Amino acid sequence: MRDWIREVLERYGQEVTVRLTDGDVTARAFLQPVTERAEQVPGAVTGIGWLDGRLWLYLGQTVLGPRDKVLWNGMEFRVRSSRPYYIGDEPLYWWASLERAREAAE
Repeated sequence: MRDWIREVLERYGQEVTVRLTDGDVTARAFLQPVTERAEQVPGAVTGIGWLDGRLWLYLGQTVLGPRDKVLWNGMEFRVRSSRPYYIGDEPLYWWASLERAREAAE
């Protein structure tokens, strides 16, 4: 079953960089914004500009932890939560909720 998921990710997923605590890994994953019922972008205008409050969905076979980051298309995302999904005793894929990383004020 893991091979089938890997084939689907290779064919339809995006290439992402997963920044782990011990280095970067290039992987294939599904990464997309979580849709909102009202189709409005949650966020706020601050003194430093617009802060995007949308969450993003990650589905992939690379393990994500709370300190890891995902880089894609010029954007950097922090892991809010993540967990594996299993079939039997075998982890099939990882689900994660991501948020855009905010740059620190200089």
